[in-house]
Amino acid sequence: MQLEGIPFKETGYFSEIICDYLDEAPQLKPFYNRFSSLKSFKAQIAEKQDSFSDETRKVLASALLKQYQEIATSAKTKKHLSMLREPNTFTVVTGHQLNLFTGPLYFLYKIISTINLTSELSKAYPEQHFVPVYWMATEDHDFDEINYFNFKGKKIHWNKNASGAVGKLSTEGLEAVFELFSQELGPGTRAAKLKALFSNAYLKHNTLTAATRYLANELFGTEGLVIIDGDDKALKQCLIPHIKQDVFQNTAFKKVSETIS
Repeated sequence: MQLEGIPFKETGYFSEIICDYLDEAPQLKPFYNRFSSLKSFKAQIAEKQDSFSDETRKVLASALLKQYQEIATSAKTKKHLSMLREPNTFTVVTGHQLNLFTGPLYFLYKIISTINLTSELSKAYPEQHFVPVYWMATEDHDFDEINYFNFKGKKIHWNKNASGAVGKLSTEGLEAVFELFSQELGPGTRAAKLKALFSNAYLKHNTLTAATRYLANELFGTEGLVIIDGDDKALKQCLIPHIKQDVFQNTAFKKVSETIS
């Protein structure tokens, strides 16, 4: 089989700034720390090696173990959860909203890319451990962006009056969505699997956070994906010093002012 690459610029699918970034254009380099390539991770690892204390790692690992108490956890994910306590463990993190039944394909693409990158890094830097993480945007408030998915050219909607953090939303009312989706799916072995996946995720869990965690774990748990809910008291305690610094020293304002001056 012959393979031939196509330059990103020639595809017509990417903006000029994305193409310039991928080409490592000099004018963009002041806006990011280092280019994302396997060789650049050596410096990234060295930079992050001492960024987190043993105590912070313990807080993270303990919080995740609590979040996983009621989840059927794969051996690989259990291993990754344990590794988070070790100083030579690094996370590769992607985040996404709690889109109904994953929503856009991008949800899956981001997680798969994260898992693949950890695999590549493990081969390139065997002395280190790398853990793929999906950060659930449980505190996002934009329900209209996540309350549907497309199937066979149709939008399958979850009609609900909602406000506040979407992760706390009750899954009540999704029975109607399941019935509509089931009709559209029709019969067949694969259809039955999709119906079971939707039903087990959304009709057997009380909140959107729990449903999405179950769904992502069913799809990627065997790959060792670690799923985290940032709406966690113990984790937020770690944020307090940074919030104080920002409020009393205007850190973010000063950094942004330096960038635009």
